[in-house]
Amino acid sequence: MADSDGEFVVDGMSEDDMDHTVSDDEGRPTRAKASRSRRKGDRKGAQAWEQSRRTWETNLPDEDQDGVLNLTALEAEKRRRLLRDTTPLQRGIIRHLVLVLDMSFAMADKDLLPTRFRLTLSYAAAFVREFFEQNPISQLGIVGMRDGVAVRISDLGGNPAEHLERLRSIEGQDPQGNPSLQNALEMCRGALFHAPSHGTREVLIIYGALLSSDPGDIHDTISSLITDRIRVSIVGLSAQVAICADLCSKTNAGDDSQYNVAMDEVHFRDLFLAATTPPVTRTQEQSTASLLMMGFPSRILAPGGSTSYCACHNKPFREGYACTRCAARVCRLPAECPACGLTLILSTHLARSYHHLFPLRNWVEVSWADAAPSAVCFSCQCPFPGQPKGRAHAERGREDPTRQTSKGVSESGRYACEVCGNHFCIDCDVFAHEVIHNCPGCQSIVPAHGPAQVNGNGHANGSMEVDS
Repeated sequence: MADSDGEFVVDGMSEDDMDHTVSDDEGRPTRAKASRSRRKGDRKGAQAWEQSRRTWETNLPDEDQDGVLNLTALEAEKRRRLLRDTTPLQRGIIRHLVLVLDMSFAMADKDLLPTRFRLTLSYAAAFVREFFEQNPISQLGIVGMRDGVAVRISDLGGNPAEHLERLRSIEGQDPQGNPSLQNALEMCRGALFHAPSHGTREVLIIYGALLSSDPGDIHDTISSLITDRIRVSIVGLSAQVAICADLCSKTNAGDDSQYNVAMDEVHFRDLFLAATTPPVTRTQEQSTASLLMMGFPSRILAPGGSTSYCACHNKPFREGYACTRCAARVCRLPAECPACGLTLILSTHLARSYHHLFPLRNWVEVSWADAAPSAVCFSCQCPFPGQPKGRAHAERGREDPTRQTSKGVSESGRYACEVCGNHFCIDCDVFAHEVIHNCPGCQSIVPAHGPAQVNGNGHANGSMEVDS
């Protein structure tokens, strides 16, 4: 006996409806299978938002009339990241920062692929590497929020390998429970309470939930944070939360820019890594100069070519550093001597932190009228694009609206340092401002009074003003 679903056919069925009918084993049209297939297709359509649309799929560069890709949009994105305020400001280069990661149920959402939690762990690992690259004499700790309590992931320390190892250990955990801002802030306050006065006390929170399960009044915790001079910055993943905005504003002397909500994966990464720049000193108490005793140890080998044990981890090593005060041996720098408490660093660590106080000045765009003297990039020696023939400079400015609307993009592909006057390409511009923090043209200049070199800001690297 045939299935009753396959025998039901409406006489007045339209051609569109007939296109969606299928036949059973005996050749009769069937509507149930089509309905099931449509319902299955609807389920697939409901999950279409989970499919990622990457920038190389949506933001493809346009082609001009000659079939050449127009890379103006890509250059504009690079320049957008570089164009920032380069005014020399007083900053705390010795930082004590606690990174708080939301590990609650809200981090299981898939609006950030693959999930919020896994993407946050991936960006957290990149943040740890970049943080110690830009702040080698600072310390970092990691705390998690889950099940209404705060979980200590790693203690304050200056070894990035330990933090990365602890982050890898929680990759297999699933986010669950509710977050608790108050418990996390109290744990951060306890970890930063003994931080020395010459360093900054900061908390960076990656918050994905819209609620907080707190055991008490969080406003009392905010008052304690203000008393202990602890600054809080938050990167939200869902929407703006009133208590988060109030927390960041009060702990940052009324600055509302420390609370941001990520729009997508790229914006999330930019907001996350922006915390690698030291904060600006705002209060008179923080601006007071203080002396800090540091040691610059020399590298030593284990006696007789054998292995010895370090005083910091009690692990065997062949090469290490001896404390300049008590001769205790440590395996890596920067570190704090476990015997006498002296801060041990290298001179290169101070040099890498120096660019935060005097950032490299932004380079300016070069027009076609001023592009004639340079044919190749001063740094990488790559040839610059030639000016199109048969077009005057004024006519090109009117005929190319893309060049006019792209802020900060040079029409000639050249960017000039205002100190030395040399021309560079966009790739060297990005590399100089994000990696080496020095101008290659200024570094090649040897002044007549000595070997000191400038970094592109009009002052010598080897000189430093000291207030008496």
